[in-house]
Amino acid sequence: MEQEYASTLLENAVSELSRLPGIGRKTALRLALHILRQEERMGVSLGEAIIKLRQGVKYCKTCHNISETDKCPICANPARDASMVCVVESVKDVMSFENTRQYMGLYHVLGGVISPMDGVGPDQLEIDSLVERIKNNEVKEVILALSATMEGETTNFYIYRKLGGLPVKITQLARGVSVGNEIEYTDEVTLGRSLLNRTLFSDSFNNV
Repeated sequence: MEQEYASTLLENAVSELSRLPGIGRKTALRLALHILRQEERMGVSLGEAIIKLRQGVKYCKTCHNISETDKCPICANPARDASMVCVVESVKDVMSFENTRQYMGLYHVLGGVISPMDGVGPDQLEIDSLVERIKNNEVKEVILALSATMEGETTNFYIYRKLGGLPVKITQLARGVSVGNEIEYTDEVTLGRSLLNRTLFSDSFNNV
């Protein structure tokens, strides 16, 4: 039976909240009712924060990380090692690597991985911009730091082929990250060690 609402405003709020990942209509209703029980300023502050987030946050023109300026704080930091670029799937992965405090290079956020089952092809990712970035900068090492899933490995290999012939070393995370694991769910110690003990990507073919 479909839920009946005492207010169309409440129903609209539930409908919008249920659009969020992992939030069903029952959870959305609990959240909406919780907001109503709080002081008005709490709900207003939440709404203003979301509006400012949506309108104020943009993507770095260099690495595609989220930023409030055209260049994110990581790319703009002169203390970072511009000779290394760590290729990750999402902004969440940047946060995971930054939490390890083991990496002082730059990043490149693809915005996903190649997944034919989900209709995601190479042209929908920031792969071409990565290739251009390597061509136009003094990058000496590209670290492929995608999740150890079939989609991640497929994307790693595609990038490896696209960068073939360019004077850059291509490495990947050591196998401290188990096959099938997502980067965002890997603990900081394991992730840090996998980064420090990274290997040449080509070595993975020799070990097959």
